[in-house]
Amino acid sequence: MRPLAIPIVVVLLSAAANACVVPVFRYALERWRPDVCDAIVFHDGPLTKAQQAFVQQLQTASFKHNGPTNIEVYQQNIADNMDDAVSVLWENLSRQPSLTLPYVVVRSTVAGQVINNWRGSIDDAMKAELLASPARDELGRRLLTGHSAVWLVLKSDNQDRNDAVVQLLDEQLKLLSQRIPIPEGIGLPGSELFSDIPLLMKFSVLEIDPADDREQFLVDLLTGFEPDSINNGEPLVVPVFGRGRALEVIPAKQLDVGLIEDLTLFLCGACSCQVKERNPGFDVLMTAHWERELFGEDAEEFASQMVVAATTFVEPVLVPIPSGSSKNEVSVDIDKAGAVSPRHPGSWLSGGMICLVAIVIAIVLGHSMKT
Repeated sequence: MRPLAIPIVVVLLSAAANACVVPVFRYALERWRPDVCDAIVFHDGPLTKAQQAFVQQLQTASFKHNGPTNIEVYQQNIADNMDDAVSVLWENLSRQPSLTLPYVVVRSTVAGQVINNWRGSIDDAMKAELLASPARDELGRRLLTGHSAVWLVLKSDNQDRNDAVVQLLDEQLKLLSQRIPIPEGIGLPGSELFSDIPLLMKFSVLEIDPADDREQFLVDLLTGFEPDSINNGEPLVVPVFGRGRALEVIPAKQLDVGLIEDLTLFLCGACSCQVKERNPGFDVLMTAHWERELFGEDAEEFASQMVVAATTFVEPVLVPIPSGSSKNEVSVDIDKAGAVSPRHPGSWLSGGMICLVAIVIAIVLGHSMKT
């Protein structure tokens, strides 16, 4: 897997009298439910009592069973019929001479494609902290207490590079938190806030130690996007917002002042595209009581309203923002387990905010001339 590099799509509503000015990070926190990750358990006979208890633990934690984790669990006996996607996955897995059943694959959807986040024996899965880890718990805590975005830094074995990227982020995010204003119009029709969490321009850095056994699921997930970089001593940087939505996996050597500012301005800008699937990023597997923490006693009512708001939307006019030269086009490869992985050499957002501002100004000027 490689960086997402998903070109952003701006949605303009030609007749929006009350355009939404809620920042992307806050809109995502209150209105976007995390995408569900699939955990497929391949087996060829009955599970042991301990293995079945583990599978039951995963199922109980899932959204489907009113749990706090964005996971869906499937048990697949290899002797039974499989749907096409699972059949292809198993066909590729079965070629591994060292594969031991029961075997677990955790998958999610990234840019419309199925990505294998993690794979291993069920015994490895029982040790891998699939549902939660200290870093993911801290990430959820920060997002639920008003952090606009949390920048994960997956450290490499080069401490000088780790220190340099953390210092760069600390300095630039502090400046940006002071420069970016709260949008005017918050609270007006179409731009309401639904939780009591303070609306702040607040950013933080969270370092992840790849040697921490409790973080191996998250380490494997992020490393999978840039294996060469991490193997070459290059830290990875991942801005996360909303309910654990990772915007991009960025090798530290590609990170500079301009990219940090571009990504931050996007996250803090008005949510021009309320439809979640038309926004960049992917959702990390996390355990968090999002609705309860956001809406308290009204959690169920607000949750249903937010789902409707996020899925029913007036037909937009789509204006794609070019991602740069032809070298930045996205291609895909099939990985060893049959998943499709995005490939891309550079960032996707440079110049995006400038284009957006220019489009908005043109619309406003055109309207003024007509009136």
